[in-house]
Amino acid sequence: MSAPSRSRIPGFHQLSVAERQRTIATIAALTDDERAALLTDAPLPLETAARLTENTIGVHALPLGIALNFIVNGRDVLVPMVTEEPSVIAAASNAARLARPSGGFQADADPSVMIAQVQLIDVPEPEAACARLAAEEARICARIDEVEPGMARRGGGARGVEARVLRAPLGQDFLVVHLLVDVGDAMGANAINTIAEKTAPLLAELTGGTPHLRILSNLTDRRRARATVAYRFDDLAMADRPGAEVARAVELASLFAEVDPYRAATHNKGIMNGIDAVALATGNDWRALEAGAHAYAARDGHYGALATWRIEGDVLRGRIELPVAVGTVGATVDGNPRARLALKLLGAPAARELAGIVAAVGLAQNFAAVRALATEGIQKGHMSRHARAVATAAGATPEQVEAVAEALIAAGDIKVERARQLLASGAFRGA
Repeated sequence: MSAPSRSRIPGFHQLSVAERQRTIATIAALTDDERAALLTDAPLPLETAARLTENTIGVHALPLGIALNFIVNGRDVLVPMVTEEPSVIAAASNAARLARPSGGFQADADPSVMIAQVQLIDVPEPEAACARLAAEEARICARIDEVEPGMARRGGGARGVEARVLRAPLGQDFLVVHLLVDVGDAMGANAINTIAEKTAPLLAELTGGTPHLRILSNLTDRRRARATVAYRFDDLAMADRPGAEVARAVELASLFAEVDPYRAATHNKGIMNGIDAVALATGNDWRALEAGAHAYAARDGHYGALATWRIEGDVLRGRIELPVAVGTVGATVDGNPRARLALKLLGAPAARELAGIVAAVGLAQNFAAVRALATEGIQKGHMSRHARAVATAAGATPEQVEAVAEALIAAGDIKVERARQLLASGAFRGA
């Protein structure tokens, strides 16, 4: 069964910005207010910005783009991405296009369970205290739901209690309690921190210890998302090499990242290029996603690859799994018109569906980077887009950008000063 073509828009990059806006507004059935939010040069009113952060003096803008061609779980998805790096959106879109003939990406995500950590110090007989906490789990869970009753009414709330003893340097022993809480469609950081603080006195009563740190963990390994994709060899073929050779090159690069932390750090950074861009667009905490992803990559005591690639028959199959704590409700989403717009473009997903889409984007971004690295090299496509950005920074008009970029590439000197010299020469006045 062929997939709908909502996200397949050939020639989209060749349209003017105004034409792109009209096209997306029509496809996504934006309301008049949503169209206005997309068209405005001031994406966030100053008074709104002042409520979101401290000492506000202005609004700092980054480009909002659309990654095309994505099919996730059989649904065509327009993926909004906020990034200043020229090649990210094009790379993700191309990776998604190559996956379309085989059905795109399959993705899923765990329930939105977050971890509230409470560190207890000076606990007499810590092992016995762990046993008491286990025996009183129902009471502790009831307290959690008292703290956040609305969450429990919406079907979320307490999901369990875990305790462990940690042997720390300087002869210190800590009892650390994990309160497991389903936060629903929220990212949930503020609610989790409140739960940690307000449940700590009960934990102290049950253990005889003193509460110290009380805060969420950003290693959200109970809230993981996964995605897979299969690229057919025929769809991987390049002008100068067959698809099977491309697949083998990607597999070898994957194996490198799986065993070498120096390579894995860059491998995973490419994944986060895509994930962070979606998080920024949708008003989510990209810093928390970064922390969780990199901690998860080292969960076995060795920092490794979050995404892996293997040849299976006549396809190259990619897999990714990582913590993805994202929300579709909350102050940073509800208070930001562009974040709400981004979620509308995505089809108004629930948090778990958004997490799956995020994982699929990370996998696509990884494929694009590894394929380029393992075949033609990363700079060929990247530098052409970088040259356009340099030309723009040097003051080239929209009509001049392409010509100036081509001249910079031909000269092998892609720098702003060189672009200014070219523009000052007058050679591009008529462009």
